[in-house]
Amino acid sequence: MTPAMYRRNGWFPTVFDEFLNSDLMNTATTTAPSVNVKETEKAYIVELAAPGVKKEYCRVHIDEDHNLCVAIENKFEHKEEDKHSHYLRREFSYTNYEQRYTLPDDVNEEEINAKVEDGILTIELPKLQKVVGKTTKQIEIK
Repeated sequence: MTPAMYRRNGWFPTVFDEFLNSDLMNTATTTAPSVNVKETEKAYIVELAAPGVKKEYCRVHIDEDHNLCVAIENKFEHKEEDKHSHYLRREFSYTNYEQRYTLPDDVNEEEINAKVEDGILTIELPKLQKVVGKTTKQIEIK
């Protein structure tokens, strides 16, 4: 997407613009996953790269300000024991990622769902159903 296309949608890129343009970006790239955002007729789809991350280490919720909150925690530990010298070697890494995204007004918060598959955390943000046709209502005069 070009920057102009990002601004057209408005809701997602403005959250990232501040993050991407900050001095922290150079250090944040080591733990911040790549993110794709797609829009279909019925939903917004957010995809976050999460290779090797189990679903138990992912948390997605809506906070009190109606923001989408995503947290990914990746723990990896490798143990290797050398039987001859009784040496125990441990290699481990731990990364933690948390981000809040401002949701568009047309997201149906009750129907949001998420899954982890093939190293991708996919969050589907269904859009609210638009009422087709005009509705009328008779107002009683008292």
